[in-house]
Amino acid sequence: MPLELPKSRAQIAALQRERKRVALAQAQRSPFYRGKLEHVNADRLDDPEEWRRIPILDKEMLRALSDREFYDSFCVRPADGIAEYWRSGGATGRPLFYPRSPTDIRYGVLSFARVFDCIGCGAGERVHDSFPLGIHPVGHAFARAAQSRGIAVNWAGAGTTTPSQLQLELVDRLRPTVWMGMSSYGLHLANLAEVAGVDLAASAVETVVCSAEPLSQAKREKLGRAWGARVRDTFGMTEAGMMGAEDAILEENNRADGRGGGFRIWTDMYFVEVVHPETHAPVAEGEVGALVVTPLWMNNVTPFLRWLSGDLVTLREADDGRGPFSVFPLVRHAHRTAGFFKVRGVNVGHAEFEDFMFRVPEVSDFKCETVATGGLDQLRVSIEVKRTADPGTVAAALADAVKRTFEITPEVAVLETGTLAREFEASVKAPRFADRR
Repeated sequence: MPLELPKSRAQIAALQRERKRVALAQAQRSPFYRGKLEHVNADRLDDPEEWRRIPILDKEMLRALSDREFYDSFCVRPADGIAEYWRSGGATGRPLFYPRSPTDIRYGVLSFARVFDCIGCGAGERVHDSFPLGIHPVGHAFARAAQSRGIAVNWAGAGTTTPSQLQLELVDRLRPTVWMGMSSYGLHLANLAEVAGVDLAASAVETVVCSAEPLSQAKREKLGRAWGARVRDTFGMTEAGMMGAEDAILEENNRADGRGGGFRIWTDMYFVEVVHPETHAPVAEGEVGALVVTPLWMNNVTPFLRWLSGDLVTLREADDGRGPFSVFPLVRHAHRTAGFFKVRGVNVGHAEFEDFMFRVPEVSDFKCETVATGGLDQLRVSIEVKRTADPGTVAAALADAVKRTFEITPEVAVLETGTLAREFEASVKAPRFADRR
């Protein structure tokens, strides 16, 4: 520390050469890796074929370990002790709590601090931090990172920490220039503001920063309209840290090259690969594959090597000369999801339906459920309608549009404004989809 922003891809390659050896050596200290790495030549790790001799590590391998096995067999003892624990971010299975040493924390905070540099936020700004605070690191890591960049922070936490109505009041009173939180909670606050007659788009917030869940284009546009702000997404994972963010220079240039944007990945801190999801063979640049990550600095207790994150992405190389972060490659989420309803033989994807609903300007909020009515499965869509629209007209038009788009006729229920805001308040992420059959 400090790890300066690299000036060239050659500098990144040199760092990777050095740190991959360290990562391998750390893993070799772990009993979990006994018998798995002896065939790997540490002097030839720059050879892609040699590097791929290291076995892939995936979530199922860790889930197969008991807590005691994870701490005693997988983790290694750091020279500087344990500072805190970070909860794994997975929504399925029993979460693990990753020990982090003081050295890990310093590099972790740096990885989060780079987000502010990359998206164009700096000293003198004010952040309202609505990420959850506690055992998941994203909220407190972003707050500490902001302070390291001279940015003032209100540690609000999500609605379970600070009631959402009070958060709206604090946004009005403290006039933050940056709001940070999960996209679903940003929309929840926007819907609460609509109920209260508050013009959130007129607040001092100029930048909305999201993380921890996929941000589709439709959700991005809805957030931008509601907050009257530019929306920037970030990408990270508890196993590694904050890995990247959208590049303000690339975004402001309107992606003029036509190749699209994505996340600049800090490849001096993380070695990334994109592989075929089943064969684990490397895929060509621009092709969709599974993301594999090796942390190069945050491996002092948890020696993750070639971690298969579960993300489906594309990767393209850096485009040097377009700003200080242009030395880093761009990773884009493929936004694929297994979440769907099967209703009377028709598959309704949750992500596709959510995007569809966010593009209906007259609908301020919604939830979607499958129910059994009279022996038949039914898709029920409950909506709240903006005050300026006629509820009956909106409901009829929506039912027709759903039938045309998804080939199924829904039951549309119009709710009193504020119903869903109250229902979603207790959840960090709004539970918009539920199977009630």
